[in-house]
Amino acid sequence: MPADAARTVLVTRPEPGGAETAARLVALGWQPLLAPALVLAPRPFALPPCQAVLVTSRAAARALPPSELPLLAVGEATAEAARQAGWTRAEAAEGTAADLARLAATRCDPARGPLLLAVGQGYALDLAADLRARGFQVLRRIAYAARPATRLPDDVLRSLAAAGVARILFHSPRSAGCAITLFREAGQTEAIARMTALAISPRVAEAARLALAPRTWRSLRVAARPTEEALLALLGPAPAGPGGRTLF
Repeated sequence: MPADAARTVLVTRPEPGGAETAARLVALGWQPLLAPALVLAPRPFALPPCQAVLVTSRAAARALPPSELPLLAVGEATAEAARQAGWTRAEAAEGTAADLARLAATRCDPARGPLLLAVGQGYALDLAADLRARGFQVLRRIAYAARPATRLPDDVLRSLAAAGVARILFHSPRSAGCAITLFREAGQTEAIARMTALAISPRVAEAARLALAPRTWRSLRVAARPTEEALLALLGPAPAGPGGRTLF
């Protein structure tokens, strides 16, 4: 395995989040390699009457028009994306859809009107069901569409052919499944099975495990919390370069 492989991390997160993750990896001394599994397309819409807006991803937060309505986000990174988009009343849950449902139950009242759940196409169906079970009327609106990428970037294919990657990050169940499909179609299933896979949550890890079956990962590790900070913490210190230097 080339020396650089020990420092190279495949990032399957779609843009613009993939570039953000890459910048954080560089700051930590790692060498990111972008292989976005999904392509996101915002679908802006007018906000209907509601008592609060709920978002489960930064992509959804970025697609919303600014408003003075309360916004409840799945985690702090999503809340910050909403603030940057002009939402001054954004509050963060602890990182999971269940946490977001509990926060909504604390902050909102079913008698005060519907909740608007702004999500990606095909996402957050369980969250909508949870909120409805708590007595809320839920308006589910598509803030963005996510379609699978059609091919791996050329630099990724070159690195895989040279056994130049040792680790891969997965941020969502769908991106894990779509990424592994791309690797299979490129004839690189064995190459990724030799990697250590790092998943942001147990649900993402299970998706990565099932998508690679019947092969198994060299190692499959799960973040302690469903946040990118916890995911990147799994990497630990970047390996030292020649002469003991930590590169980047």
